[in-house]
Amino acid sequence: MAAPLVLGIETSCDETGVALVRGYDLLVDAVASSVDEHARFGGIIPEIASRAHLEAMVPTIERALATADVSLGAVDAIAVTAGPGLVGPLTVGASAAKALALALDKPLYGVNHVIGHAVVDELVDGAFPERVMALVVSGGHSSLLLLDDTVRVTELGSTLDDAAGEAFDKVGRLLGLPYPGGPHIDRLAREGDPTAIRFPRGLTAAKDQAAHAADFSFSGLKTAVARWVEARQDAGLEVPLPDVAASFAEAVADVLTAKTIAACRAHGVDTLVVGGGFSANSQLRDMAAKRCAEAGITLRIPPIRYCTDNGAMIAALGSAVVRRGLPPSSLDLPVDSSMPLTQVLV
Repeated sequence: MAAPLVLGIETSCDETGVALVRGYDLLVDAVASSVDEHARFGGIIPEIASRAHLEAMVPTIERALATADVSLGAVDAIAVTAGPGLVGPLTVGASAAKALALALDKPLYGVNHVIGHAVVDELVDGAFPERVMALVVSGGHSSLLLLDDTVRVTELGSTLDDAAGEAFDKVGRLLGLPYPGGPHIDRLAREGDPTAIRFPRGLTAAKDQAAHAADFSFSGLKTAVARWVEARQDAGLEVPLPDVAASFAEAVADVLTAKTIAACRAHGVDTLVVGGGFSANSQLRDMAAKRCAEAGITLRIPPIRYCTDNGAMIAALGSAVVRRGLPPSSLDLPVDSSMPLTQVLV
């Protein structure tokens, strides 16, 4: 008997994502992005994102169905991002999913966006083992999660201030780079010396380990970069952008990987999955691969196309939820901009 066909809808920020997943197989992943509309503002404008989702929703669903060559009536379940995210964009996606579920008389599942960033890897590397560690890093989240049976989540740590991706965007702005700053810093960093400047590693001092062993902080690092650049400019010296970018990126990757490997050892976990938009960063990928190999930990990082927000991650998590027979959400499911990371399903 074929696994249920799950339609996934993602609208937490500036990407309208629609995907179809059957079991662990991705049939199609269609995305419409409004990122270019936000670039001139230097960040996401929720009202613009909401309008873009409204305009893109039906065409993106139609494109996904046509590409997969399936009819809407063949869909067995609808999964949609219920949170975390921006309230306006979330509401657009949830409204579309509710309408489809009602019209098709199919079950609706409101799922957690952040958990989806980890579970999407099941579409690439197959089912997770019984227990995995997940590091989800993006513009809004730097979270360390313990996943049991994929859908039971324990939050071990998170960012206390700026998330990794957010810090990259802010440093990118400081260095005069276009928005979003992450990809531009990553490209610059490949030309620089990561040991040129020793920037601080937040929450790694001995005094922080007891209370914040699995937590992250990048606000102090961002400030340190700003002060270093200002001091250089005040002295009338040129700012070596590649070295600054490489040293900054090295500090972020160092903290993320060191704390994650320590958490894997503390909890006896031998599989690590890294997801989220910032997992596309080349220094993070290289350092994670090196340190996991040294620690005997299996590293799973999905291809870059699955790192940014997409419908595949929501359909994958929806498929995992359906597979385990969890009860569907009600048609009046709320969206939650600060949905707890331990809550996989509304």
